[in-house]
Amino acid sequence: SLCAGGAPSLSYQELKDLKKTDVLHVDVRERWEIDRFGKIPASINIPLGELVEALQMDPTEFKEQYNQKMPSKSDPVVFSCLAGTRSKQALAFAVSLGFS
Repeated sequence: SLCAGGAPSLSYQELKDLKKTDVLHVDVRERWEIDRFGKIPASINIPLGELVEALQMDPTEFKEQYNQKMPSKSDPVVFSCLAGTRSKQALAFAVSLGFS
């Protein structure tokens, strides 16, 4: 199983396999990047600048804003971006908020 402590990186194939399970895939790119480069199937877009606030929202508000059930602190979550820098920051934010 993947542990956030080591800031794991996933290959494309590992991500594809993981997405067959019940994992929340959060794309932390900016909205203009999604518009320009495309959306990753079955992912939700929460730009990095909104992530800390989003992960502390009331679950009802989260569902309204992102059209997705809010993850619990123990749910599997994968972050992605363009080059890996922002997704590592996203992981650090999530861990600091108590996500495992």
